[in-house]
Amino acid sequence: MNFIDTIKQRAKKDIKKIVLPEASDIRTIKATATVLKEGYADVILIGNEENINKMANDEGLDISKATIINPLKSEKSKVYAEKLYELRKEKGMTLEKAEELIKDEVYFGMMMVKLEEADGLVSGAIHSTSDTLRPALQILKTAPGTKLVSAFFLMVVPECEYGEDGVFVFGDCGLNQNPSSEELVEIANSSSKSFEQLVGKESKVAMLSYSTMGSAKSELTQKVIDATNMIKEKYPELKVDGELQLDAAIVPEVAKSKAPNSNVAGNANTLIFPDLNAGNIGYKLTQRLGKAEAYGPLCQGIARPVNDLSRGCSAEDIAGVVAITAVQAQ
Repeated sequence: MNFIDTIKQRAKKDIKKIVLPEASDIRTIKATATVLKEGYADVILIGNEENINKMANDEGLDISKATIINPLKSEKSKVYAEKLYELRKEKGMTLEKAEELIKDEVYFGMMMVKLEEADGLVSGAIHSTSDTLRPALQILKTAPGTKLVSAFFLMVVPECEYGEDGVFVFGDCGLNQNPSSEELVEIANSSSKSFEQLVGKESKVAMLSYSTMGSAKSELTQKVIDATNMIKEKYPELKVDGELQLDAAIVPEVAKSKAPNSNVAGNANTLIFPDLNAGNIGYKLTQRLGKAEAYGPLCQGIARPVNDLSRGCSAEDIAGVVAITAVQAQ
């Protein structure tokens, strides 16, 4: 059984309701049919019921078990608008503005999650990351004790001896552009938790750089060194080390020569990139050249499960992220 099938089996043990607000996109409809056929989540589609059913029928897809809600016709819209106004009035929100925002599928779906009428939300196939996360932060806010919302990719590399049998968490590859040392600490801690929640194994965190243990010195390496020292002090229970080059982080033979005293080097499964340039390039190289499955950008640090998608995602990608979101909601 491959990794994502294991996630789907876990999701089946406690079925959750996942909102898909991008029901105007055929990839979402195809993903819904897959999720419902395999039975690992209940799906709530937000959009025009007539248009959604026509798309499904034209493609021969069975989405009859999905719940479809049109914000323009729903009796809940007035209640949601009033709740949104109450949540944001100190930030200048008016009732009129809230009523307008609730017509937007993502805002409507996010309010369902807020009021516990759904357990999680997946968006991003046709929305930018900011259009997905803005309503999440306005409505759901950050999780208790979390200072920073960040994003990670769950990477599943076929026939790979590194990481956790080819499974890695890459963070942050989708949200924070140039995190400070302090922000890298929070990204590493959240990514460690995400790895252990989804993979069920101990996280081994590598703070990545172009230098290993002082082999080069610059502002770029110092940021990672400082972050590593901070995280060891703040979260002593974490298995973490740095700064490490990628090969020293995951290849045991390289680790023996470059970082022989590290308890992480050569065995890392949670890779923390120094900035968004490195993270985004790294995950796409792994996906395209290593033929890896890339699930994300998945979000961490939000009070309820909300996950973003790459706009280049497939229907299969969406179905996989729904399974991951369902497990997070458990």
